[in-house]
Amino acid sequence: MRRGLAVTVAALAAVAAAQSTCDIVESQTSIEWYKRFQIEYTSEQSEYWSTSCGDLKPSCILMPKTTQEVAAVVSTLATNNESFAIKSGGHNPNNYFASIDGGPLISTKNLNQVVLDAVAETVRVGPGNRWDDVSAALDGSGYTVIGGRIGNVGVGGYMLGGGMSFMSTEYGWAANSVLEFELVLANASVVSVTESNHPDLFMALKGGGNNFGIVTSYLLQAYPQGDVWGGNLIFDATSEVSTAILAAVRDFTENYDDGKAGIIVTAERTLATLLDIWVIFLYYNGPEPPAGVFDKFLDISDFKINTCKTQSMNSLLSGNNWAVLKGSVYTIGTETIPLPSEANGAEVMGKIFDHWVNVSNTAQLIPGLVASLAFQPLPKKLAQIAKAKGGDMLDINDDIDRIVLELDYSFLSSLSYSQVDKTMRDTYSGFKTIVEDYQDGGLLPKDVYLPLFQNDCFYPQDYFGRLKPEKLALARRVQAEVDPNGFWKTRTGGFKIPSAY
Repeated sequence: MRRGLAVTVAALAAVAAAQSTCDIVESQTSIEWYKRFQIEYTSEQSEYWSTSCGDLKPSCILMPKTTQEVAAVVSTLATNNESFAIKSGGHNPNNYFASIDGGPLISTKNLNQVVLDAVAETVRVGPGNRWDDVSAALDGSGYTVIGGRIGNVGVGGYMLGGGMSFMSTEYGWAANSVLEFELVLANASVVSVTESNHPDLFMALKGGGNNFGIVTSYLLQAYPQGDVWGGNLIFDATSEVSTAILAAVRDFTENYDDGKAGIIVTAERTLATLLDIWVIFLYYNGPEPPAGVFDKFLDISDFKINTCKTQSMNSLLSGNNWAVLKGSVYTIGTETIPLPSEANGAEVMGKIFDHWVNVSNTAQLIPGLVASLAFQPLPKKLAQIAKAKGGDMLDINDDIDRIVLELDYSFLSSLSYSQVDKTMRDTYSGFKTIVEDYQDGGLLPKDVYLPLFQNDCFYPQDYFGRLKPEKLALARRVQAEVDPNGFWKTRTGGFKIPSAY
């Protein structure tokens, strides 16, 4: 009798274990879900920036509305061995990071709260928002939070990667302004993570990616905000203009006198038409920038378009959405370089730019290829503010100024992915070689810390290996404490913490 009962229990357990997460959620919960060929499923899959992510087909899309529903999904996932993915805005183009083929996709789209507490000067933000949603909700309130520079970027992945903002030289990385993470752990328990109650986990979440749980809300510091000034300058990329812009971004990074100013300097190439342009994103936290702040860019008189004006933050971020190239496969990569001196700037910056041009030329025959290279200042001031606000996983020191290079390749068909994969690797590895050669030759400072910015990393790049050893050790220790069985490490994609090198 006992043996028969044991067999029955074992059989029931085996049936439960064999059930998919989608089947369990459908039959046993009230959590919203969608399967293939439903309009809502198709709509959600179209929200990825890269069509190759949308081409991956999850077995179902789960749409939890509360933290408790997220915890229920995690508890269900624990009954089987299915791989799964978690999606916020779909900005990350690395396949299987926020996308999945054959397993369930957890969309945070319904976790979309934006709640301002003007007395406490905080905003509770759900990971399912995009930054233009957040700025729209705060529009007219007199407050803002530190977030993305293009409105269509999602909150969730951006925050967990650190988050670079137009306001980073005023307030640090976006992660530096998080006061609390509401987190669902691998055992489906829910914990409020603050600096005081879980200091190591709090630190690990500020740039540690999706290795520790699912964040269902962020409590962010709010800052006073009125109208801002900004927009775009667009130039034809003649050799004279390119030389002037490279000199201007180098000078701006070194002489970052006004923390209210922000820029992204981007070179764009449409290889099929041989159209080369520069697009400069300008921002100033005030109705107009003081004289001198952007003069080296504005004095380049050959710009074709100037959209800069006084406007709301929501208008600026939504206006920058024109830069989102929908309907293409999209890849992203990065490298961090030390800022060259004024004396060496023309040579070093020119070498970086020319390398990008030469490598992108090798992909000229790939249908629909658009190549982009962005220069993003990372001045000492940002490092100082980040440290003053408690630090983060990147842990940038303020010994040197840096520039974060962002690489994007967009193209029409996933059939070209392997070719572009090689092009991407050749581009960022070439940047690293250029830096090392100039360091050996004395034109760039040697023995300096050059971490990678996670939000811009290509899937093979070693984000954790480029962190300081003590931060890598902290990530490993925290992961062992909150996820001893490797639930997030083995069941989801993303930049994973290596056990050893």
